[in-house]
Amino acid sequence: MDEQQLIALVRDGDETAYDQIVHAYKDKIVNFLFQMTGDYQKAVDLSQETFLRVYFKADKYRPIAPLSSWIYAIASNLAKTDLKKRKRMPIVSFEDLPPTASLSTPSGEDSDSGLSANLRQALDKLSPRYRVPVLLKDVEGYSQEEIARMLKRPVGTIKARISRGRTMLKKSLIMARRDAAAPPKTEMIDEPF
Repeated sequence: MDEQQLIALVRDGDETAYDQIVHAYKDKIVNFLFQMTGDYQKAVDLSQETFLRVYFKADKYRPIAPLSSWIYAIASNLAKTDLKKRKRMPIVSFEDLPPTASLSTPSGEDSDSGLSANLRQALDKLSPRYRVPVLLKDVEGYSQEEIARMLKRPVGTIKARISRGRTMLKKSLIMARRDAAAPPKTEMIDEPF
């Protein structure tokens, strides 16, 4: 059964068709949202909200674009809204965390590799206007035309944002590599023997 038939069945309240859509896109949407937010639990929560909207707003879907474009547009909008809310929240520093708090990656590892940590930091620094198109193009594999339809922007704008976003990422990664390659600063301590 194709996606157009599935979403038509979802419009009519068919939960089996809805389950098929969720099963087909769940992992991709969670991954996309994790790349957007940098927080795995937030990505899972936002993906659940995404699929709730798919179910309850199925009548709003218009088959002018693939169903995946519509789902990614919903997820992207939710992530952007969440990022705006987080900017208004007070920031807690690591020093304020209790000593028993542990930091881990979604896979349960205690630390992230240098490259992926640098990439995560570089992506976090990007404005959503650049981060979303870069992630949709380079991680999710959508064409520029599909991204333009999803984000309701001209293709030229999307091309420019992908190019600028990639340039900003490259500069951030080069700076991180330079910082990592620099010899550690040591302090001379004058202590009597």
